[in-house]
Amino acid sequence: MNLHERIELLSKLGDQLPGDEYLEAIFHRTSFHNPWFTFENQKKALEAIVAQFLSKEKLEHWVSRYPEISGANKKTVGLILAGNIPFVGMHDLISVFISGHKSKIKLSEKDAFVLPYLVEKMKKINPEAATYFEIVEMLKDFDAAIATGSNNSGRYFEAYFKKYPSIIRKNRNSVAVLTGEESDAELLALGSDIFQYFGLGCRNVSKLYVPENYDLEKLLEILHEYKSVALHEKYKNNFDYNFAMLTLNKVPFLFSGSILLIEDESLNSRIASLHFEKYASLQNIENQLIEKSNELQCVVGKPGIFEKIETTPFGKTQSPTLFDYADGVDTLAFLVALK
Repeated sequence: MNLHERIELLSKLGDQLPGDEYLEAIFHRTSFHNPWFTFENQKKALEAIVAQFLSKEKLEHWVSRYPEISGANKKTVGLILAGNIPFVGMHDLISVFISGHKSKIKLSEKDAFVLPYLVEKMKKINPEAATYFEIVEMLKDFDAAIATGSNNSGRYFEAYFKKYPSIIRKNRNSVAVLTGEESDAELLALGSDIFQYFGLGCRNVSKLYVPENYDLEKLLEILHEYKSVALHEKYKNNFDYNFAMLTLNKVPFLFSGSILLIEDESLNSRIASLHFEKYASLQNIENQLIEKSNELQCVVGKPGIFEKIETTPFGKTQSPTLFDYADGVDTLAFLVALK
């Protein structure tokens, strides 16, 4: 398949996925297998994938930045996919395919049903796609690797793949920087960055930076619009457990019915919790974030508040474009350069 045919296949896939009743049945099966992957969240993820990754116009614009793509030098790329949020491995899968290489895919047991269906659907659209995908239990006989996991698994991946060209992704977190000048609508949109997918993604905001004397009670009142998240049994169990532990340990915290707000310097917060840190100047926060850039995925905030850091608009963290590479590593450039 040439590049035009690969783009055409992905575009047709995007046309066929909305309203696919069999796919929706797989969503129900997945949610039974993994309660964190609710039917509604899988639908949201699908909508974002179709809009951002499977648009013919956006695919053509994406590949136009990489004129060296040909597919003539076909390699086999091992993919170890994460399973923290729905469709989390789609960008890697699309990148390998669009670059003309073959994927050997090690699925996460948390999300084992949707992606195989998508691969089969691609094969039906164009039977030649069968040579581009293989789902395996164990990775072997590959030329390069892209692996996503925790900091612990990342160390294992680095050792296992040390002889191969590879991209190894570890834990990342996203933060939001508030100035006190945000509108209620912007703060409500921030709630989506915090709560979507129950906060389990690296693009979910896990910490806030706020000015001294910031009105946290008002923020909690606005975030209470997302109170329905606490109806989810697993999320509620985490909320109750963390509430109890904070109370027993006499750790000060604020809370609404859906989130626990804790003053803490750590970027990583527990499920149903959100850390915050007060700042005296935006310049100090910019310097801190630059120092922690290897730990960050997104910095959410008003445009232009920093000189050297680009911010993600409120409510947009879970709608990445094809150019929003995980960990800031250009996946497609890596794949195109494989010799």
